Amino acid sequence: MNLKCLRQLGASWRRSTINKMNNRSDFIVISDMVAPNSRILDVGCDDGSLMQMLQESKTVNARGIELFPDRVNLCLAKGLSVVQGDANKDLAMYPKNSFDYVILSKTLQSMLQPKETLEGLLRVGKRAIVSIPNFGHWKVRLYLAIHGQMPVTPSLPATWFNTENIHLCTINDFLELCKNMDINIIKSVALDKNGKVLNFANRLRSVNLIGEQAIFLLEKNNHG
Repeated sequence: MNLKCLRQLGASWRRSTINKMNNRSDFIVISDMVAPNSRILDVGCDDGSLMQMLQESKTVNARGIELFPDRVNLCLAKGLSVVQGDANKDLAMYPKNSFDYVILSKTLQSMLQPKETLEGLLRVGKRAIVSIPNFGHWKVRLYLAIHGQMPVTPSLPATWFNTENIHLCTINDFLELCKNMDINIIKSVALDKNGKVLNFANRLRSVNLIGEQAIFLLEKNNHG
């Protein structure tokens, strides 16, 4: 492959990443939570779009771990540093405070033990960024009430018997878990179906009702 082809391929990847970023408001929120020149680990990094965007916008030193080989290959084709692995087991292999941020984007609900996963994120990283789909959204509640079945929605597109999502929770559930685990929530942002930011302040009940997803910046509480 000649230099011209490589440049064209690189430009195509960049356009693809920008398009995905424009379609993923959560990526922009996550980027705002990351300091420039940080070391990050993206757990369940999919095709590497978030990693690539953070490298370009925040000049981060990014690493990724992804379960599925085809997605790992997509990342490697983009020149990203990604390994194939199962975060349910492999987070334990990383040393303490190896990264400034460990990111888990819309993946917590598919982990075998979400509580242990959060503990692992905050052991490996000085801070963690976690995003979750909100199972407390009013459309989910209405679907359950009317149909008496697990909902299939744009944010939860798979049927109950064919989904990776095994630990669905609401925004309130996640807040309670952080409280029980003594995790400090530095920043929290909810997004509606259009990607519009919803303010948490004094609106917890409504945010849990109309927020389709939420993103949290977390750190361990230090007691002396």
